[in-house]
Amino acid sequence: MKYAYYPGCSLHSTGAEYDESFRAICNKMEITLDEIPDWVCCGTLPAHSSSKLLSVSLPIKNLALAEAMGHREVVVPCAACYSRFKKALYETEHDGELATEVNGIIEDEYKGSVNVIHPLEAFDGIDHNIIKKHIVRDISNLKVVCYYGCLLTRPPKVMNFDNSEYPMIMDKIAETAGATVLDWSYKTDCCGGSIALSETDMVLELCHYILEEADAVGADAIIVACPLCHSNLDNRQPEIDAKYYIEHKVPILYFSQLIGLAFGMKPEELGLHKHFISADSLL
Repeated sequence: MKYAYYPGCSLHSTGAEYDESFRAICNKMEITLDEIPDWVCCGTLPAHSSSKLLSVSLPIKNLALAEAMGHREVVVPCAACYSRFKKALYETEHDGELATEVNGIIEDEYKGSVNVIHPLEAFDGIDHNIIKKHIVRDISNLKVVCYYGCLLTRPPKVMNFDNSEYPMIMDKIAETAGATVLDWSYKTDCCGGSIALSETDMVLELCHYILEEADAVGADAIIVACPLCHSNLDNRQPEIDAKYYIEHKVPILYFSQLIGLAFGMKPEELGLHKHFISADSLL
């Protein structure tokens, strides 16, 4: 299996452990990730809030690069990047004039032949026995909840990602890895995303609710698939504890790190040492 790979800015910086762990498990399963050469930022919220044309042109530029590589599928791990890519495709597919204008801006002709998928969709699309045959560590005593956040599933008509209100794709993959997956009601609640910089108190409150619910159902860890969600839930826990006079200490793992643990990989291979909230108790 071979995919074009768009890591985006986060996976080359604040979410480096997501990139490291995802590459590690893909290598183990003989999945080739062909990183797009000279990729550019997807624009994320700044482009979206300042210029529709810019917010569409940046993702389409990257898709044109993937298309030129001969790929028909590009894996986009960051939920924010994934969202921008899917929305850019939706906009250009439903607006021919916009598509023509965008092609002029990127000085290329994107033919629309590349499908954008999230790593969860890639893993869900393969025989789960491929995952199971690499499992060497029993993690059935690890109780987890899967947190999707708000970007992967919304808006449903654009994202077409699982069930928008109650997704199960990550739950199934975590179960395949051997973890005990718990049911909970905060799967797709928003963590606040990038407004953590401008509305910190609001993000602390939103994340507090998520952590409280994880504690309430007895989770040992929260499993995520988004660098922004990971940052808010992991980095902000000391601030949340101070504000609400409580001690959470809930490890936040990327789903790729969970799979890596089941594969018997060392914590440093998966970037677990980079987390603010230690995962040593799980190990």
